[in-house]
Order: sequence, then C-alpha cells, then structure tokens
Amino acid sequence: MWIKTASPLLLAGIALLNASASSADEAAEQAAVAKQLPAVNVSLQQGLTAAAAQGRPISAKFEVDEGHFQLSVYTVQGTKFYEVIVDHGTGKVTKVEPISQGEDLAEAKSQSAATVKEKIPLKAVVDKAEQGAPGSRAVSVTPELKGGHAVAVVSLLKGGQYTDVTESLE
Repeated sequence: MWIKTASPLLLAGIALLNASASSADEAAEQAAVAKQLPAVNVSLQQGLTAAAAQGRPISAKFEVDEGHFQLSVYTVQGTKFYEVIVDHGTGKVTKVEPISQGEDLAEAKSQSAATVKEKIPLKAVVDKAEQGAPGSRAVSVTPELKGGHAVAVVSLLKGGQYTDVTESLE
C-alpha cells in the first residue's frame, strides 16, 4: 500500500524538480542575454527584416546557444522551416540551417500554425510592444494560439527586468 501512495508523490516531486531546473535554466538564459544586450547594435525588428529573405519570419529571439550569443529567427518557406542566424553587430544573415527534427521542429510548426491567421506582421507587433513600454527593448517574439486567436508574446527588457506583453496578430 505504501508503494501505491508513494508513487504519485514521487512523480509529483520529480515534476517539481524538473520545473525548478527549467526555471533556473530560463533565469540563467535571461541573465546572460541581459548582460550581452547593451552591446548589441541590431534590434529584434532588424533581425526579422534581414531573415525575411530566407522565408516568412515566425519567431525571433536573442539567445545564448552553446555559449554563443546570437539573434535567431525561425522562418518558413512553403512547408520547410529554417533557423536564420543574424549577426547582432551588422544585421546581416550569417547562417541558415534547415529545421527538420526534434523540439525545434515542433516549436516551428506550432509557431507557423499561429501565424497562419496573422494580419499584423511580427515586426509591427514588436514595434507596438516597445512603444507601449518606453525604454524597453524587445528580446523575443513568439506567436501562439490562445482561444483560437493568433497572438504574439513579446518579451521586453528594461533595467535588467523582463516583462512579457501579449499582442494580437489579427
């Protein structure tokens, strides 16, 4: 009997540990991006514009990937997805990689589905979010479906503090 009651408790404990580790990873990522962002010459919007030559942008973010700070933009062209890396100093595309498997592909498909209803481009949504929060700088934009409506979550950074703003894409 103890095993039957302990199993759900054990599973709940494991889930809590995973959530805590994920939160710690996210906090470390945010701190690393916040540290690098003041030296960045290119805006998220400029990255979206540069990446558009490689397909329709479906999300963008400044991130630290494998120890390297970068501006990553996911695009879709037909039924194919790409990760476009934009040089955060010059605004030029430096690398284009197909997204063909794993978690990245699942995210790209989900983001693309959310942007199918898009009437307002991601760049315009990011501009609006920044205008609504003077002194803030956009760090990421991620589309999603909420209640059947296309929205974009724009993550803003001001004074080391992150704020998420949800804007309609319709």
